[in-house]
Amino acid sequence: MYGLVTVPYTILLSYHADGNHRYIDGKYASLTTDFKRSAAWVLPMNNRYMNETEKVHCLIIGSGPAGYTAAIYASRANLKPVLYQGMQPGGQLTITTEVENYPGYANGVMGPQMMVDFEQQAQRMGADIRWGMATKVDFSSRPLKVEIDEEKWIEADSVIIATGASAKWLGLESEQRLNGHGVSACAVCDGFFFKGQEVAIVGAGDTACEEALYLSKLCSTVHMLVRRDEMRASKVMQARVLKTPNIKVYWNSETVEVLGENKVSGLKIRNTQTGAEQEIPLSAFFVAIGHQPNSALFNGILDMDDQGYLITQPDSSRTNVEGVFACGDVQDKIYRQAVTAAGSGCMAALDAERYLGALEAE
Repeated sequence: MYGLVTVPYTILLSYHADGNHRYIDGKYASLTTDFKRSAAWVLPMNNRYMNETEKVHCLIIGSGPAGYTAAIYASRANLKPVLYQGMQPGGQLTITTEVENYPGYANGVMGPQMMVDFEQQAQRMGADIRWGMATKVDFSSRPLKVEIDEEKWIEADSVIIATGASAKWLGLESEQRLNGHGVSACAVCDGFFFKGQEVAIVGAGDTACEEALYLSKLCSTVHMLVRRDEMRASKVMQARVLKTPNIKVYWNSETVEVLGENKVSGLKIRNTQTGAEQEIPLSAFFVAIGHQPNSALFNGILDMDDQGYLITQPDSSRTNVEGVFACGDVQDKIYRQAVTAAGSGCMAALDAERYLGALEAE
C-alpha cells in the first residue's frame, strides 16, 4: 500500500551526494528515478513505521558493498534478509566520483551508480531494502533485538553488521566542497587519476606514510604535511618516507585552505611555529588522518580493538556474540577497499546461513 505523505509543518529537505536520497523530517528516504522530479513524496504506509515488534530471520545493519553483498548472498540462501541502509545509503562510495579498480566495470563507474547497481541486484534477489537506522541493540538474549529509528524493535535470528567506517576530515569548508573533485581520503582509490601530477597528503601515522609512498610511485611530487616536528608513524615507515626523493615533508605545518573553484588547484598551508603561510600549486589533496569505525552502537556489547573496530574470529565474520556477524570497514582497518568489503559481506552471509542451518537442525 502506498500513500501520499502530507506534513502540516516545515520539514528539512537536503540532497545526499548521489542525488538519490533526501532527508524527510530528519529521516533518510530513497527516491526512485520516477520520483526525482515529482512534487509528491510517495512512501510505503505500513506497520513497519509503527512502534511495534517485527520478527525476521536475518537482519543486515548498514549498506555499502559489504551490506548489499551480504543481502545478495543471504537472499540466494533463502534467509529472507531485511536490510536497513543507515544514514548514508551506499556508504562512502556515494561521495566518491569514478571507481576504476572494481572488477566487472571495464570502463569504470561512478561510485553512487555502483551502489545503485548493488542495491538493485540485492532487491532482484529478494532482499527487503529499507531506509532507517539502528538506534539501539539488545544482544543479551535470543532472539537478538535491534531498535530502528527509536520507533520499533526488530527481533532477529541473526544479525549482520555492515555499518562501515567514516574518514576523519580536517573540517575545512573548501575540503568538503571539493570532496570528490581532487580531495580524497583514499590514495589507493584515487591516486591513479593524478598520475604524473603534484599532490599533497596530510597525516603523520603509518597510514599516511603508506599512502604517501603509494602516491610517490604515481605522482611527480608528493607534498606531505605533518603538524608537529615528528611523525607518529613507526620508525621503519618514517625512514622509507624520508628516503623517497619525490616526497617533500613539511614539518610543523597545517592546512589553511584547499584552493580551487570546481577542482583542486592548490593548497594554502601555515607553519605552526612562525605563522608564515604559503601556497602550493597541485592537483589533489589526500587526507590521511584516520578513520572512525561506525561501531559506537555496540560499545560494551561486542568486542572491539582500541580504535573501535569490531573484532571477528579468525577466518570468519563471527563476533563474540553468537548469531552476530560483522563485515566491511567496521571490522577492517587494513584494506578498506570496496572489493574486500564485498568479499567480507559474502563471508558474513555464508556464516549466517551455516549458523541458522545448525540452529534449525537442533
